[in-house]
Amino acid sequence: MSRIEEALSRAAERRRDVTSLDAVMAEVPSVSSVSKTFTYFDVGVPERLKHQHMLVTLNDPAGHAAEEYRKLKENVVNISRKKGFRNTLMLTSSSMGEGKSVTSVNLAITLAQEYDFTVLLIDADLRRPTCHELLCMENTHGLSDYLLGGTDIANMIFKTDIGKLSFMPAGKAIPNPGELLASSRMVSLINEVKHRYPDRFILIDTPPVLPFAETRSLSRMVDGVVLVIREGASSQKDLSETVDALRETTIYGTVLNQASSHSWLRKYGPYYGRYYTDAR
Repeated sequence: MSRIEEALSRAAERRRDVTSLDAVMAEVPSVSSVSKTFTYFDVGVPERLKHQHMLVTLNDPAGHAAEEYRKLKENVVNISRKKGFRNTLMLTSSSMGEGKSVTSVNLAITLAQEYDFTVLLIDADLRRPTCHELLCMENTHGLSDYLLGGTDIANMIFKTDIGKLSFMPAGKAIPNPGELLASSRMVSLINEVKHRYPDRFILIDTPPVLPFAETRSLSRMVDGVVLVIREGASSQKDLSETVDALRETTIYGTVLNQASSHSWLRKYGPYYGRYYTDAR
């Protein structure tokens, strides 16, 4: 049994869920380890971010959490290079509070720490955006403003002062985010940023899958999905429904979050209460 399966099994026992774990995990592909060596450069830490302890890849790059993100990054890069450069990646979760935005930002920073790639992080969680808070940036205008029309993409993309990482905030609150995110204008946006730079990864932080229909529409617009799972937050039934909702896209793998009882944490101790790993 894999590490993720063990953690989910424990969570399922606590919830007394009778759905088969094997039926869920059989649909989630494992992410293979890679041995490729990447070249990194010091991106520096902007003054405004030095207090952001959640950005472990920036403020604690030698720590265990940052190392797990680097493993996740290498796995994502390895998969993305199969059948061409599949560079549009959506990060989501079954429900709220599972750590998808923290994962999105830290993965984006890790990718931006390489010489080989530029990175665009798009906050598509128009209902509850948090990426701008993690990056200590404004959210006065962004994705929603572009989708409403009359605004050029270039005016919605901002430098973060973190290596080659750019950011498109969610933008102003709107009453119908589901319709906008499922629109042809969103399809056009993804297609344009996908092909604009040959070395750019596009990471899209989305709303959770189960409460909101637009995430299912977004999953059909991207090359692949990383599913963030917080131990004890989602039942086996939730995960089964989530995988089924994402059946029209490719699930690159899963990220297990806050696995406080994991043997790795028992060996090394907790850090920020989080643990990130690839599926095996």
